[in-house]
Amino acid sequence: MAYFKKPLMMRADLYEHPDYYLMDELLTEEHKMVREATREWVKRDVTPVIEDYAQRAEFPRHLVKGLAEVGAFGPYIPAEYGGAGLDQISYGLMMMEIERGDSGIRSTCSVQSSLVMYPIYAFGNEEQRRKYLPKLANGEWLGSFGLTEPNFGSNPGGMVTNYKDMGDHYLLNGAKLWISNSPFCDVAVVWAKDESGRIHGLIVERGMEGFTTPETHNKWSLRASSTGELVFDNVKVPKENLLTGKTGLGAPMSCLDSARYGIAWGVLGAAMDCYDTALRYSKERIQFDRPIGGFQLQQKKLAEMITEITKAQLLTLRLGQLKNEGRATTAMISMAKRNNVAMALDIAREARQMMGAMGITGDYPIMRHMMNLESVVTYEGTHDIHLLITGMDITGLNAFKA
Repeated sequence: MAYFKKPLMMRADLYEHPDYYLMDELLTEEHKMVREATREWVKRDVTPVIEDYAQRAEFPRHLVKGLAEVGAFGPYIPAEYGGAGLDQISYGLMMMEIERGDSGIRSTCSVQSSLVMYPIYAFGNEEQRRKYLPKLANGEWLGSFGLTEPNFGSNPGGMVTNYKDMGDHYLLNGAKLWISNSPFCDVAVVWAKDESGRIHGLIVERGMEGFTTPETHNKWSLRASSTGELVFDNVKVPKENLLTGKTGLGAPMSCLDSARYGIAWGVLGAAMDCYDTALRYSKERIQFDRPIGGFQLQQKKLAEMITEITKAQLLTLRLGQLKNEGRATTAMISMAKRNNVAMALDIAREARQMMGAMGITGDYPIMRHMMNLESVVTYEGTHDIHLLITGMDITGLNAFKA
């Protein structure tokens, strides 16, 4: 019985960064240094173990220290609070390299940076910044972000989680669902309504009575990431844990803007990993006495992959420039998140087909990326919701409500 034996070289991380339009010439030396340092860490510490952890549906917690050491937690947070003080393009490049390793590992960074550290930095007071940010930056603490609820996902403003002023503390009740890092988070930035129905952020700490974090099991996606719930049963939250810098739904949505921006960069990494794997495979896999990369249909797939990757690279770099200038809008970020995730999913599926049956095995990253991207296309705003955000932006008409 004939079979194809995988060449040994495919088992090593031989990833080569595709740069068809010489985008590197548009990056600064600092950008490239940040990217290379992150890529080196991913090659050394992530890719050798990630398939095993994904197969076992276990989060590789030992990677947290390394993520902190490369500056992946709050890279754009000022150094005085433990961050690296980098610009938004550097942040994006780091997310790209980390998601090239695995979407779940990038999710941990996105939550820590954009959904926990960012609101504490932007909406918290100086005491809160000094207390929480350094420990989050160095990985001593991990955080979660509580917005989505069992009955309110795309419509977060309908949340029922609430808190009451009890005089010397707040009493928090409710539940949040589909929360990354929740089973082992040390702190959670939770969004809840006060007695007037106004949305506020509160910092909830592990160990507060009535605060539990059950884990979500049986996932086919993000298997190397830990997901769960945040449950609040008459949790007494100290008044000094309230984020007072911004209230209303706009506060958590601005956090999501930062996270979605990181996702737009991150999924580029997954797409490029699938393309690079398929390209190398096409030159080595022999059928009909020639490498399959010599057949027209396979070249069509590869040519379309690199075209879409190149378009997404340029889209995302321009978005990063606008973000650095404070001119990137929510709608711009939505467009990039939607486009790039769909692009990455298409490339993962095409790469899987090019590799035939080998594409579904854990010897290659394709199927893991594909399954992960099925979550990424939904979280931080679904594919369709981002379409409507763009539609509302260009027409001025709100299609979310009848």
